[in-house]
Amino acid sequence: MKNWILAGVIAALPLTGAPVLAAPVDDYTALREELWQWTLDNSPLTAMRVGDRRGDSKIGDLSEAAEQRQLAEVRAFRKRFAAIDVGALPNDLRVDYGVLLRGIDDQLAGAEFPHSRYMIFTNRGGWHMWFAGLPEGSPFFTKADYDSYIGRLENYSEQNAAGIARTRKAIAGGLMQPCEPMETFIGTIEGRYADTAESSSFWMPFSERPDTISEGEWEDLKTRARAAIEQSVIPAYRQFGEFYTAEYEPKCRDTIGISETPGGTDYYQYLIKSFTTTDMTADEVHKLGLSEVARIRAEMETVAAEAGFAGDRKGFIEDLRTNPVYYPKTGDELLQVTAAQTKLIDGWMPQLFGTLPRLPYTVKPIPMDQAVGNTTAYYELGSLAIGRPGIYRVNLTALDQRPLWEVPVLSIHEAVPGHHHQLSLQQELEMHPIRQFGSNFTAFVEGWGLYSEQLGKEMGMYDTPAKKMGQLSYEMWRACRLVVDTGIHSKGWSKARAVAFMTDNSALSAANIDAEVNRYITWPGQALAYKVGELKIRALRERAETALGPSFNLRTFHDAVLENGAVPLDVLEGHVDRWIAAEQAKVIEEGVS
Repeated sequence: MKNWILAGVIAALPLTGAPVLAAPVDDYTALREELWQWTLDNSPLTAMRVGDRRGDSKIGDLSEAAEQRQLAEVRAFRKRFAAIDVGALPNDLRVDYGVLLRGIDDQLAGAEFPHSRYMIFTNRGGWHMWFAGLPEGSPFFTKADYDSYIGRLENYSEQNAAGIARTRKAIAGGLMQPCEPMETFIGTIEGRYADTAESSSFWMPFSERPDTISEGEWEDLKTRARAAIEQSVIPAYRQFGEFYTAEYEPKCRDTIGISETPGGTDYYQYLIKSFTTTDMTADEVHKLGLSEVARIRAEMETVAAEAGFAGDRKGFIEDLRTNPVYYPKTGDELLQVTAAQTKLIDGWMPQLFGTLPRLPYTVKPIPMDQAVGNTTAYYELGSLAIGRPGIYRVNLTALDQRPLWEVPVLSIHEAVPGHHHQLSLQQELEMHPIRQFGSNFTAFVEGWGLYSEQLGKEMGMYDTPAKKMGQLSYEMWRACRLVVDTGIHSKGWSKARAVAFMTDNSALSAANIDAEVNRYITWPGQALAYKVGELKIRALRERAETALGPSFNLRTFHDAVLENGAVPLDVLEGHVDRWIAAEQAKVIEEGVS
């Protein structure tokens, strides 16, 4: 599965009879706009996020026929794209062109593998899970908003049937998820069962009538919503649950590596390239991971000595894992500590960035039906257009596995200056909306999140040995991913070996390690993006500091890294090199004047 913010954003229109524009710039910008309008036509939830009503009541077509239609349009669009005279474009449009072309080529390359068509859920994500977020992720200001939401509820049974149909082909083709990592998956389905509409989470928007809707209209809306939930949504979740337990689960794989599936070795190499935006091989990624693990272990030894565990890194980690003083007693305590930490970090943001997004964020729990076996936290993108803040989700299950010493580094990554800052800022940049809302290169997005963790040192957030070890453990966690992910999917590692490697090298709790390894097994390649992206951003900062010396400005550097939104790593490198040259020219000019 791919982690695109906009499903189907890189696709194209049939362009029969389109006029030929003389100017390359006009030709390209017109083509780009056609692509964006097509996206809004074919991705209803994208349209909703940007405040465009053309997708009202729709949730997108999950059928294989729709996917094949879109791919045909992508191939047609790729031909037109190739006809653009790139050399005649100004620099900003060359960057724009390169980013969109990379996305197109990546989608077409992935389409060559049946895995992309039929393995459409992981142990932590699927069509039923994103749909479960619709009550919180939709706008509810006007009657039209409620009408649209009800229409989506009514259409869910059709999308669910399409998802099941594609998954049956996964079973037939041997493209199953492994058994053990999927043991808790059924809970993500059964958690949405309900006896009545009013007891369903999908009823939440109808808990209170807005002043903009009359009482009579409100009663009509509730009647329609009740019928949609009880006749479409709940039966669809039960249908998926029955299919999963009766047909899918009994045929899950005993093996865990994607290389054990038909064509899996080549597919994994594609995933490495897709998620890292590099040409690294599995062996090269594995070796990089081992090197990073060795470097970080040495730093951990220093911190352990500072904590009074000289020569006993494992002893300090064991204390961090088991000492109750480090753990919250209640979920409310964990939320309160997390919220307080985020406000401390917020105060540093103007010192690190010249440009800040307008969109705020909040801290909420991961929904309980999705929390068991899930990762420790994650970020959900917000939208100014629909009045939804960014959401930093925290896992409130297994509190004896959620240490407080990891709250600073975790909050920096998921909220600010990590995901919320970068992704919200991208939506507000002065660039075409297809870039604002469509570019989600994982190596950049997750690389920035991991790089942001390093900024916690400059903010003074790691002010105890425990918090310092928390930061190092998180960095080690991402270094371990390079080793473990490639170990599982290209070197025949067992789950036990992967768990043991992470247990030996990181300070993560047993529950987190188990959840993380399950994630790597069911979502191959995605976890490689973090460390590869972070190392590139750190290298570019070091390059800029060396080249600019005393004139280096951290705020300006950060703004330069983020000002194009998420881009492939080679595009980022070229942009930063041009920024360095421009900054050097300013220094010379100021010296002359």
